[in-house]
Amino acid sequence: MTVIDRILLALAALSGLLGVLASAVAAHRDGGETLKTAAQFLLFHAPLVVGLVALAGSGATHGRLTRLAGAAILAGLALFSGDLAMRALSGVPLFPMAAPVGGFVLMAGWLLVVATAVVPRRK
Repeated sequence: MTVIDRILLALAALSGLLGVLASAVAAHRDGGETLKTAAQFLLFHAPLVVGLVALAGSGATHGRLTRLAGAAILAGLALFSGDLAMRALSGVPLFPMAAPVGGFVLMAGWLLVVATAVVPRRK
């Protein structure tokens, strides 16, 4: 496993952890729907990144492209879920347009996942 794989895996695990934490906090707050959405995004995408690391590490897909997809997913999560969580917990956005930018980065990450399926791996 490469250093990049270890970093992506650790960040995916952190995303899962934060998703569980945000779910718990949202369950005990009035109006926790925004935080619940952030938690769901974290929890839905963390296993995706774990899977991408496994695919890249096994050599089943184009490694660089697969790792780029994982990094894009994590960056999108940080922006999208981070902004929603900041708004829910402090009433202050991460920065203007952070959630929409994060959403677009997440979509780009998913398009990169499509690319990993169709671009042959290097031999």
